[in-house]
Amino acid sequence: MNIFRLTGDLSHLAAIIILLLKIWKSRSCAGISGKSQLLFALVFTTRYLDLFTSFISLYNTSMKLIYIACSYATVYLIYMKFKATYDGNHDTFRVEFLIVPVGGLSFLVNHDFSPLEILWTFSIYLESVAILPQLFMISKTGEAETITTHYLFFLGLYRALYLVNWIWRYYFEGFFDLIAVVAGVVQTVLYCDFFYLYVTKGEERSSVCQRKCQKTSPASVLLDAWTEQSLSQAKVKMLETESQKHSSL
Repeated sequence: MNIFRLTGDLSHLAAIIILLLKIWKSRSCAGISGKSQLLFALVFTTRYLDLFTSFISLYNTSMKLIYIACSYATVYLIYMKFKATYDGNHDTFRVEFLIVPVGGLSFLVNHDFSPLEILWTFSIYLESVAILPQLFMISKTGEAETITTHYLFFLGLYRALYLVNWIWRYYFEGFFDLIAVVAGVVQTVLYCDFFYLYVTKGEERSSVCQRKCQKTSPASVLLDAWTEQSLSQAKVKMLETESQKHSSL
């Protein structure tokens, strides 16, 4: 295993953990597309059926089990545990427009016309477009929480690193999988616009933070304290004046 595949796997795992922690800590799944998470659960289920037929390594088996468990845990949190916070009104992408064409393509273009191979190919094709409901939801609402953008960033980073992994394997191992490469390119392209927004929005957040820091600078704090003290002194003098008037009467 090369370093690009390892870091890609870790980026993928980081994205999943970030999303799970976000939902669990906030007790809310607002801004998260349940349809995208259902598609990812379907991706991992159809891809890792070889768990029942072959063993590659402890690392490989462990990662597959973690991906499957986490994907279904996310679906459970969205549709069961915190269902009341799920924004179904904005999560309206028609997933059948993805599943049906991808299913047909997996039957037509695959490495071997066998059930496991067709399902593996289906998972590769479906993963390349599974994020579309989430991106569609963000474009529809016009906003996304910071933690959600981090989740998307690490997902995109995972795909980009896997592209480098395929290049590495082609030059150093002579291995090339056209289906995986083309699907990976499609998926990475879908993230390109998001990457741009992620960077630009990050700069905007920094500038907003800087303005807030300027507003709460030591000088402004001292000015506010001095103003408050002056007002309190003025109130004391007014009260003393009024009390003297009443005493003279």
